[in-house]
Amino acid sequence: MSRRLVIFIDGSNLYNGMRDNLSSTRFNLQELIKQLGQKRNVNRSYYYNAVLTDDYDNNLREGQQRFFESLRRIPYVTVRLGRLHKREDGSLVEKGIDVAIAVETLTLAYEDAYDTALIVSGDGDYVELVEALKRKGKHVEVAMFRNQSAGVLIEHVDMFVPLDDLDWEKVLF
Repeated sequence: MSRRLVIFIDGSNLYNGMRDNLSSTRFNLQELIKQLGQKRNVNRSYYYNAVLTDDYDNNLREGQQRFFESLRRIPYVTVRLGRLHKREDGSLVEKGIDVAIAVETLTLAYEDAYDTALIVSGDGDYVELVEALKRKGKHVEVAMFRNQSAGVLIEHVDMFVPLDDLDWEKVLF
C-alpha cells in the first residue's frame, strides 16, 4: 500500500510556535513541506489561517495578503481562510479554522484521499479528530514545537514530529 500523505497546517499555531521558538516567522512553505514529508509522497498540503481585520496595521494586512498569494502559487497547496472575531473585551479570536481543519481532514479520510494525515498544530482540541481518523484506519501524525502545550494530543497520535528538529536554516527566509 502506498503511504499517501496529506499535510494540514494550522497557520496561526505554526506562526506562534515559530515566533516563540525561532524569533522569526518568515518561512519557505515548500521547504517546510519537503522536510515534514520526509521523502514520502505528499499528495497535497492545506494551509489554514485567519485574515487580519482592520484593527491591524495596513502594512501588516497587505503583507499577509502577499503571503497568502505566494502560498497559492505553490503546486499542490490549498489555502483556506477563516476570520477573526472581536470579543466583548476587545480581544480577537480566530473563528472557523479548527472546524475547517476537522471537516476537511475527515472528508478526505472518508474519500480515502490519503493514508496518513500530518496535522501541524499544538492544539489539544484535535484529540477527538485524531481518534476519529484512527477509527477510519488512517495514520495520524502531529508536528509542533516541543514546548507547545498539547501533550495530550501527542498521547493520541501515531507519531510526533518535533518541529524543533527541522533544518530551520533552510526553512526560514
